[in-house]
Amino acid sequence: MVTLSNSVKLKYIKLGYQCLVNHILAFFLIPILMGLLIKILSLGPDQIYEIWSSLHFDLLQFLGSSLMIIFFATVYFMSKPRSIYLVDYACFKPPASYRVPHATLVEHLRLSNKDNPEIMCLPPANLYIPPTPSFEASRVEVELILFSVIDDLLKKTGTKTKDIDILIVNCSIVSPTPSLSAMVINKYKLRSNIKSFNLSGMGCSASLISIDLARNLLQVHPNSCALVVSTEITTPNYYSGNERSMVLINCLFRMGGAAILLSNRKADRSRSKYQLLHLVRTHKGAGDKAYRCIHEQEDTQGIGVSLSKELVLIAGEALKSNITTIGPLVLPASEQLLFLFTLIGQKILKLKWKPYIPDFKQAFEHFCIHAGGRGDVEASRMTLHRFGNTSSSSIWYEMNYIESKGRMKKGDRIWQIALGNGFKCNSAVWKCNRTITTPTDGPWLDCIDRYPVPISQVLDF
Repeated sequence: MVTLSNSVKLKYIKLGYQCLVNHILAFFLIPILMGLLIKILSLGPDQIYEIWSSLHFDLLQFLGSSLMIIFFATVYFMSKPRSIYLVDYACFKPPASYRVPHATLVEHLRLSNKDNPEIMCLPPANLYIPPTPSFEASRVEVELILFSVIDDLLKKTGTKTKDIDILIVNCSIVSPTPSLSAMVINKYKLRSNIKSFNLSGMGCSASLISIDLARNLLQVHPNSCALVVSTEITTPNYYSGNERSMVLINCLFRMGGAAILLSNRKADRSRSKYQLLHLVRTHKGAGDKAYRCIHEQEDTQGIGVSLSKELVLIAGEALKSNITTIGPLVLPASEQLLFLFTLIGQKILKLKWKPYIPDFKQAFEHFCIHAGGRGDVEASRMTLHRFGNTSSSSIWYEMNYIESKGRMKKGDRIWQIALGNGFKCNSAVWKCNRTITTPTDGPWLDCIDRYPVPISQVLDF
């Protein structure tokens, strides 16, 4: 009982500390302003007129001061970054014909990999026995995903193709000629002066890299609209050998894609879902271990992507660097002050204090962490359970999960974290512009009522 009582007291002490530090200016200014107001109200009309008459205004000084204020205000607003709005987005849901029962999955594996039947993993795009990935099959998957999500997004937003000024498509493994962005331009007959980009080989964090590129372009092109399409194609990724570090890709990756519409138009603010607040990118590729921890290579049994045993450690270091950079941008003053005191105690006073880990729940209401493996965040775990690792589009399935659960409210802040080969860690911070009503479409529509579900650690085959 004593322990519980102390815990409750500590909780309220912490809440009081956070309230005081985060609103310290208000606590100081409000009493001063109230004192001035009371003093003015206590004066009589004659005293107020006398004070006003004692003030001497020089017309030239007044005009000069006004012009200076207007000049600096103009410079400030012109140099201020343009607001970037996320109007809406759409996620790909594979057709029902691509679904494979567990028993069928096991049987396919045993028939197509007789030398090692214990390896039980098969991408849904490789259902033939034996699997026959080809360039044409990859193109079919590309067209299915890209055109489906773009069609859904254009329908949801009412956007006309002639209104798209910037197009960015990212896909790591498949990079045909003409490019995927050219494929989209041809399909939708986009304008000849559109600014198009095709990003390849940038892994699971490529969607936020695309968002960053779109943000930079929207800063220099006023009254513009950007379409970002993020996907990964599973058809050519199937590895038929027995090297476990390369077979794991077969287990994790599944079909997926997302289309995102960004705008810097003031007219789009009222109808947009989110506003981009921050985007921080961290790249650890200068280190050899980080560079090779996710590596596409070839052995005698085929081409595949190898995952290093040091991946978790390297990902943790990249995440730590990214958090260190984004922390000062998003954490409230109360958390930054505690971190500073701890740092001073450790580095200057040489005290044996434990490192203070900031409470990021003070900065964000929702977390969308790349669904690449087991995690502690519900949206990430449920996305991995339902859709697998859809590479760069995973974070959008997670955001859609939160919306589908009816949890996204006006003013909520969302932290998207994406990890990818190279090795990279990228973060984006969004603010919800309006309370999101439960979607009547999307990938979670037919199953959201069954989630969250417990995830067993061992699957008995």
